[in-house]
Amino acid sequence: MRRLAARGAAGDAGEVAAPAADSTDCARGRHPSPRRLIDLCAIWDPGVFLPAVGWKTASGFARRRLNEAETLNSVREAQLELLEAARPRGPGSRERGPVLRMARQQQPPPWVHTAFLLCLLSLSGAIEIPMDLSQPPTITKQSVKDHIVDPRDNILIECEAKGNPAPSFHWTRNSRFFNIAKDPRVSMRRRSGTLVIDFRSGGRPEEYEGEYQCFARNKFGTALSNRIRLQVSKSPLWPKENLDPVVVQEGAPLTLQCNPPPGLPSPVIFWMSSSMEPITQDKRVSQGHNGDLYFSNVMLQDMQTDYSCNARFHFTHTIQQKNAFTLKVLTNNPYNDSSLRNHPDIYSARGVAERTPSFMYPQGTASSQMVLRGMDLVLECIASGVPTPDIAWYKKGGDLPSDKAKFENFNKALRITNVSEEDSGEYFCLASNKMGSIRHTISVRVKAAPYWLDEPKNLILAPGEDGRLVCRANGNPKPTVQWMVNGEPLQSAPPNPNREVAGDTIIFRDTQISSRAVYQCNTSNEHGYLLANAFVSVLDVPPRMLSPRNQLIRVILYNRTRLDCPFFGSPIPTLRWFKNGQGSNLDGGNYHVYENGSLEIKMIRKEDQGIYTCVATNILGKAENQVRLEVKDPTRIYRMPEDQVAKRGTTVQLECRVKHDPSLKLTVSWLKDDEPLYIGNRMKKEDDSLTIFGVAERDQGSYTCVASTELDQDLAKAYLTVLADQATPTNRLAALPKGRPDRPRDLELTDLAERSVRLTWIPGDDNNSPITDYVVQFEEDQFQPGVWHDHSKFPGSVNSAVLQLSPYVNYQFRVIAINEVGSSHPSLPSERYRTSGAPPESNPADVKGEGTRKNNMEITWTPMNATSAFGPNLRYIVKWRRRETRETWNNVTVWGSRYVVGQTPVYVPYEIRVQAENDFGKGPEPDTVIGYSGEDYPRAAPTDVKIRVLNSTAISLQWNRVYPDTVQGQLREYRAYYWRESSLLKNLWVSQKRQQASFPGDRPRGVVSRLFPYSNYKLEMVVVNGRGDGPRSETKEFTTPEGVPSAPRRFRVRQPNLETINLEWDHPEHPNGILIGYTLKYVAFNGTKLGKQIVENFSPNQTKFTMQRADPVSRYRFTLSARTQVGSGEAATEESPAPPNEATPTAAYTNNQADIATQGWFIGLMCAIALLVLILLIVCFIKRSRGGKYPVREKKDVPLGPEDPKEEDGSFDYSDEDNKPLQGSQTSLDGTIKQQESDDSLVDYGEGGEGQFNEDGSFIGQYTVKKDKEETEGNESSEATSPVNAIYSLA
Repeated sequence: MRRLAARGAAGDAGEVAAPAADSTDCARGRHPSPRRLIDLCAIWDPGVFLPAVGWKTASGFARRRLNEAETLNSVREAQLELLEAARPRGPGSRERGPVLRMARQQQPPPWVHTAFLLCLLSLSGAIEIPMDLSQPPTITKQSVKDHIVDPRDNILIECEAKGNPAPSFHWTRNSRFFNIAKDPRVSMRRRSGTLVIDFRSGGRPEEYEGEYQCFARNKFGTALSNRIRLQVSKSPLWPKENLDPVVVQEGAPLTLQCNPPPGLPSPVIFWMSSSMEPITQDKRVSQGHNGDLYFSNVMLQDMQTDYSCNARFHFTHTIQQKNAFTLKVLTNNPYNDSSLRNHPDIYSARGVAERTPSFMYPQGTASSQMVLRGMDLVLECIASGVPTPDIAWYKKGGDLPSDKAKFENFNKALRITNVSEEDSGEYFCLASNKMGSIRHTISVRVKAAPYWLDEPKNLILAPGEDGRLVCRANGNPKPTVQWMVNGEPLQSAPPNPNREVAGDTIIFRDTQISSRAVYQCNTSNEHGYLLANAFVSVLDVPPRMLSPRNQLIRVILYNRTRLDCPFFGSPIPTLRWFKNGQGSNLDGGNYHVYENGSLEIKMIRKEDQGIYTCVATNILGKAENQVRLEVKDPTRIYRMPEDQVAKRGTTVQLECRVKHDPSLKLTVSWLKDDEPLYIGNRMKKEDDSLTIFGVAERDQGSYTCVASTELDQDLAKAYLTVLADQATPTNRLAALPKGRPDRPRDLELTDLAERSVRLTWIPGDDNNSPITDYVVQFEEDQFQPGVWHDHSKFPGSVNSAVLQLSPYVNYQFRVIAINEVGSSHPSLPSERYRTSGAPPESNPADVKGEGTRKNNMEITWTPMNATSAFGPNLRYIVKWRRRETRETWNNVTVWGSRYVVGQTPVYVPYEIRVQAENDFGKGPEPDTVIGYSGEDYPRAAPTDVKIRVLNSTAISLQWNRVYPDTVQGQLREYRAYYWRESSLLKNLWVSQKRQQASFPGDRPRGVVSRLFPYSNYKLEMVVVNGRGDGPRSETKEFTTPEGVPSAPRRFRVRQPNLETINLEWDHPEHPNGILIGYTLKYVAFNGTKLGKQIVENFSPNQTKFTMQRADPVSRYRFTLSARTQVGSGEAATEESPAPPNEATPTAAYTNNQADIATQGWFIGLMCAIALLVLILLIVCFIKRSRGGKYPVREKKDVPLGPEDPKEEDGSFDYSDEDNKPLQGSQTSLDGTIKQQESDDSLVDYGEGGEGQFNEDGSFIGQYTVKKDKEETEGNESSEATSPVNAIYSLA
């Protein structure tokens, strides 16, 4: 017999001890000494922390009682300490030595260490500033440093931060500012810095790869995220290749190389045949970590299949298959006799020469490997040889770390998890067979990326206090430390006389409000980096309590517990604890107060029950809170299950009797081999025992009784050994064919009783496979005739069983036999047996009472099934009455599953009972449930509604709550209906659609946000229950102040020529106040070079601006925002269009421009072009001077048609089809030829303001060019008839 005792949630305390000498037997559950398991955990109920410490192993007498008192020492260090038995005893009691608890295994499970570390971290955690106080930003969530994304999905780069005021966010990409507004695919989540890159409208995710960093900023400082390296997952296709058959001699080694395409992340490699059958791997044939398939020696049977390497890519969930290898095995024995596969020396039987081992991977006798601290080290040795070699692993000068080392791939790989510096050294693998052995030495070097020794923590100081930030890290090689403040190097920050930097420490002296900032510590080496933010906040705050008042904490007797009292203040308050109002401070002895204010009671006694008060004090005041502690008796198994040895087919009973605190609910469950036990038909679980009927071999194992309450648990274990019957020698059975058993026969019913019957049958032939189970099925002819149901299951060693029956059922039985091959056909049915009726033994479940109208209550329940009816004419007695009125019960008999009670008051509680009844009598007395009649609309509205404007988009509401009797139902929420009545801006249309804000629960205040600034609103309040809204309150009016405007609409940048740029925009869609002007900021840029930023301010009515370019090469970036009295609003950003020759590198263009202009050939070419243009113009002048008619009007007396183009100044366009723009003329941004203001007007060619015509319409006078128009529009005109325009076009 063995036993485990665990105080699960708040369990007994124990200790960590070295594994006993018989730990192996203990793990198998076969040691005759008692065992107890102590869990380490923490319970919060709420705010209660109940650590149970320790693991202990020892042997002792099986029936020795558990000590109830065990002393706990400090958990301040991260080690578990010894536990002494110290239970107080009355006079004359016999002292007992310490009872140690024993774990089932050598080490506690990993979650125990995790829980213990979390416990320690909670005790030493830094005090945080409440969010209602001003504080710098703190990064709360960010993406991982190496962020790999699925190319099929939108990209999400997380960055969230908290602070007061709420921080704003911006990003850098590859250490340069990332302009989110510039890219329409990129957006930032509301109230967050998380970037969303949307590819639904197209785009390539690879264009966004790079290193991103998030900056969260408010007026107190700037916090930084890690540098997030964004990479897009890649799953390249396998290169096509034709593979010739691989010819190999039988017994020779072989390596089939995979060479998968390089994916991101690396694909998972596995080998299959081309028909998708997995390749069986063993000691001889296995896959290496590089993906290759290794044959230590090839056998003839290996050519029966082909071999295909498969790569599964994680993100795309695709599998790519390489062309299959086919093997051609040359052999001295061409007959593949399958009988030789089990031959003790198959190699000699097949004529394969034996060979000493040699290494296939790695090559040679020595190699080296580097691994980073905290990663997994995988060492691999794959050897060839005949017979197949065995692999063994060793470490030079010491043993393998047993707690971290495990063998993989048939001992060919050694994995050491969570590598540390102690794991460096020389390892060697030994490959051996009967022909000899060889070894390979692997020298392992452990390097380390930076890891924290002392991570900087937020520093909260009062004015005039001193403090320090410490940033210590270690690594291999030693990391360097760099300090930053608000994201900038500390060296470039403004000097602070109160700050001193000493290597990895910053010291603050006599801090003032101006010292508030966020400091970053970046420590790095060649293997990685660590970045930590820590803010310095200077506050003057009186003490305040942060936890709910008057908490109730329950704890088990003799446990260690901790009472939490979270608080805040600046200067940091001192905290003291008092019990039951006594004046003495609790600290020392059985009490210990931690830095965060938690009070630890090292061992709880009955006299520790009471009210504890924590008081926090600083120079600005004090605050206090109370906690009520209740002490409960522990849960104990005082009669434990015994180890037993049983024969097949017998009955076994395991006892488990428990004593527990009567105020706690007890649950008893069972485990088999440390897994939850399924209670089948052969088992019966009672409160104090477990009975197993017809024991079979599969029942052998360890059985653990688990007695638990919501606060603790106790465990006791016993081992059941099953003796098998003498069986026919297995070698004879193995040679015979196996089949499903024949059906059982000759079913007989005996021992007929009111609720049971004995069924006996004759087993059929087992067909060379022993029968393992019998399944008994039944059919009844009243409710579901012809349908067979499983009744119970019995071991294959029995042929007679007592069946438990239900009343008022006409039974018929049949039996099915089962062996390892399958199930037999069902036996022929037995004769029928009808049981007599009886009153119901249960009542319907899921009884509810709910109103469907304001004056009724519908009572419903789940009807009982046929096997629980126990008799004919099943019906239900429904009873109800008003709760707490002591009135008599109303009752009615119902045959369905619902009943509606009418004429009820509005929303009052009722007591409800539903009892089953049949012709034999009534069921047991039913439980009472509470239901409610229907709800009606609330009768009252919130009163004294007060509105306080918080800012331009939010208001604070406060109201008087309604009386509970006016709700007439369950109060769901208070609801505010509000609508925008008008805007304070004239002639601005607004939508008066009603909106609502909900405030769940019975609360007196709330906040309405997302309002429009500079608007008149109206608001009404209602109370809401399950029926709907109540009456509306008095309508309140309020006005939101001015806010900042939205971005100007339709911001357009046009470049009509190389000298000017025209800007146009529309007023913002939401002015959010009276516009006082616009601010335009623009800067010239040429590639990566930026010019000086220029700022222009415009009046609120101006929507155009023309800018003279400084040079024709640079482009310009414009940022335009509107202003109100509150400030500038959201900015619209545009860039000037790229020049036509932007494809030519700008630098080359700039450098070569002067050189080309001075070349002789260039000057000659320009002269030739000018001469040609002059000749063309002369020809044109001569033609027109001879009286050529303009195609606008054939005769001067022809009236001007409406289709004739007319300029705004009264001039006409006299161009014809042939008068088209020359190639190279200036075009508009959309690619079309612009309608120029300098179109060919006759006035432009005259000397005066008017031209003269002959009667036939010909022009009288001399062609001249207006100089003033040339100077402003010569580059815009595309008319060929202008000499200047022609020259510009050709140039």
